[in-house]
Amino acid sequence: MRKLTPIPYPLLPLLLAALTIAASFFAVAVVYAQTRLPTDDEVNAIAKQLYCPVCPNTPLDVCETQACKDWRAQIRDQLAAGWSEERIIDYFVTQYGERVLAEPGRKGFTALVWVLPVIAVLLGLAVVWQVLRSWRSRQDLQVETSISTPQISPEILKRIEQELQEMD
Repeated sequence: MRKLTPIPYPLLPLLLAALTIAASFFAVAVVYAQTRLPTDDEVNAIAKQLYCPVCPNTPLDVCETQACKDWRAQIRDQLAAGWSEERIIDYFVTQYGERVLAEPGRKGFTALVWVLPVIAVLLGLAVVWQVLRSWRSRQDLQVETSISTPQISPEILKRIEQELQEMD
């Protein structure tokens, strides 16, 4: 059997350095392979919550302007960097203001956007209920007046009888 010869001392640090560098490349490759790029669906899920900075009332996920393409690319990069959906939206609101939100916040003055429609519907239902109630009371009143027989004095009845006989 062949005997292994020891590595000369001056080559040992070079060999260890080479092995360390090779291991670091392998580790980078493993980490890079584990980093997955966000899908278009993941990007569009966030883009739907934002409006185009150029086109009025156009959601970011359907707008084809260059600004929107850049924003979607930025969202993709932020997702790849591990940012949460909330953090990305907060970033755009901080940079461009609340006008970029597709859905206004539910606090402060913008809470009226959520409360006023509910109040309007409730008031509308109350008005409809009152109108239907008044119509029903009018119908009941008309039915009662048509059923009641008018009181005609006997003198007027005699006079009507006489005029009818004269007509014959």
